[in-house]
Amino acid sequence: MKIEYIDFTLNKEGKIPYLTEIIPQIPTNTILYKKLTGLGATYSELSNTNRSSIIVEPNVPVIVGKCNDPKHKKHNLFGVYEGIYTKDIVNFIEQKGKKHFKLLTTPESFRKVKDAFEILDLDIYSAAFFLFDECHKIVKDVDYRADITLPLDDFFQFDNKALVSATPIELSDPRFNKQDFKILELRPQDFEYKKDIKVCWTTNVLQLIKNLHSKMNPEGHSFFFVNSTDMIYSLMQQLEILDKSTVFCAPKSVNKLKEHKFKKAYDTWKKQDVSQYNFLTSRFFNAFDIELEERPDIYIISDVYVAEHSMVDPFTDAVQIAGRFRNGVSSINHIYNTNQDLPQRLLAEIKLTVRTFEKVYSTIKKYYDVATNRAVRDALSAIMNTSPFKSMLDEEGNKNWFAIDNYINEAKLKGYYHDKESLWDAYKDTDMFYVLPCSQYYKFSDLDRLKIEDKSQSIKEKRAIIVSQLEELEGDTTSLAIEYKRTLINADAFIVEAYDTIGREKIEELNYSQSKIREAMILKRFKENSKGTEAVELIKTSFKVGQKYRISWIKNEIKRIYKLCNVLPPKAVTSDTINEYFHTSPAYIRKNRALLLISEKV
Repeated sequence: MKIEYIDFTLNKEGKIPYLTEIIPQIPTNTILYKKLTGLGATYSELSNTNRSSIIVEPNVPVIVGKCNDPKHKKHNLFGVYEGIYTKDIVNFIEQKGKKHFKLLTTPESFRKVKDAFEILDLDIYSAAFFLFDECHKIVKDVDYRADITLPLDDFFQFDNKALVSATPIELSDPRFNKQDFKILELRPQDFEYKKDIKVCWTTNVLQLIKNLHSKMNPEGHSFFFVNSTDMIYSLMQQLEILDKSTVFCAPKSVNKLKEHKFKKAYDTWKKQDVSQYNFLTSRFFNAFDIELEERPDIYIISDVYVAEHSMVDPFTDAVQIAGRFRNGVSSINHIYNTNQDLPQRLLAEIKLTVRTFEKVYSTIKKYYDVATNRAVRDALSAIMNTSPFKSMLDEEGNKNWFAIDNYINEAKLKGYYHDKESLWDAYKDTDMFYVLPCSQYYKFSDLDRLKIEDKSQSIKEKRAIIVSQLEELEGDTTSLAIEYKRTLINADAFIVEAYDTIGREKIEELNYSQSKIREAMILKRFKENSKGTEAVELIKTSFKVGQKYRISWIKNEIKRIYKLCNVLPPKAVTSDTINEYFHTSPAYIRKNRALLLISEKV
């Protein structure tokens, strides 16, 4: 696609201009690369164009926010999403008569808009301008949200259409070239637009967040961008801030959090719901505005071990996150770990992989198409269904170019998290940030924690890892070591107690057998307690060398002393137990059996 550039600078008031001050309106067959968030591309289409428009927004909060914004009340605006029906759209358009209208819809609800035009006998392709906002989300989300591409076949049939994003991703769909699309890139000139960001690698994400939490302003607001509800809940628990937090996430995640008895979870943004600590998933990374009087601290969290989908893309996600706060921020911090098992591949290698996937799939399909044996067809069908290329096809079996772009983009993203320097370099390449790299090493890492949480391991394998980590903790009295031991106790309290009681060597000698370990622990404690000073002194007080004692009395007296000293014997107490403390010989008191104490053993 051809690229055209439009340079712009600050307006007369010394502020970053709105799009309406740069171009009259978004031209057709254009991919508008805004470069900066907050230029008001959607606002331009809503307020400054003499045409009806259908604007696709990737998520519901954006639509709700714009429909509730007082400055859009006069723009004949109507939002379409789950819970809004075709008849509602029909009624809205009929009420407007010949006036221009603006329909904001999610990709999944576009079908309802199309049905409304058919009911009204209107040619949707000529009656409205089609704008796909935040178009990078088509590529970013298609792997888990296939319906996001539903409007695209219709999109290319519109007479007038455009896509817009501050952070576009290269689009390979050949229809863009066939229809002579061009990229219109806005370039800021002669003013500072980059933001400072601290990009901090660590071996232990949770521990670094805990350290930062201890220094956070208790009077201010902190915002955490974390694309994993499980991670969010775990962080709130670990930081002990459940009662001071709000989570903004998708409806399913809201329900999930409510199952944990967490009530302050919302699927739409409202300023009054803000707490001291605010957690937002990717549903809230793009497009909508957060307007606060203060400038909050921003924390982007990526833990590749706990949730690989928490990886944040510097070129898209991070730029969008930084642009949510219209009055600015105090700081932006990205805390992350890395995994050298994540592959790093050149773009040419990634594209070659895709072509290879396609070639293998096509070859198998040729055999499938000519196979006459049902068993052979079933086998070939099973192979095709497990092929990586299968996920890059639409329901009709045609190439889904956006799914292909998604695979390429995700492969590049994984490479950034292979090592700490790669993410630093990626941030520098965005040309949107001044990057302050930093590192924080901890003895016990996220990988160590993952090893003890891995549910695929046998109990023996897991306990061997815990014992090894406990041995590393020996002699370490730092707060971090103490805290990590608590983590091990939560993971398996029995094996930690066993290590503290009988040690690694004995545990390994018993081959991690729980019954044998438990028996060894009981014996060890009995020997320690029964040979302790207090128990021995009481026994020596009750029993004297040279004296004879009835069998029944010996048994009852030792039981009484053990109970006083909290000694738990591994087997029933009998008169023979006295032989642990004295050398004895059989005797009688009158006709009753007894023992004569000859000499002390302890």
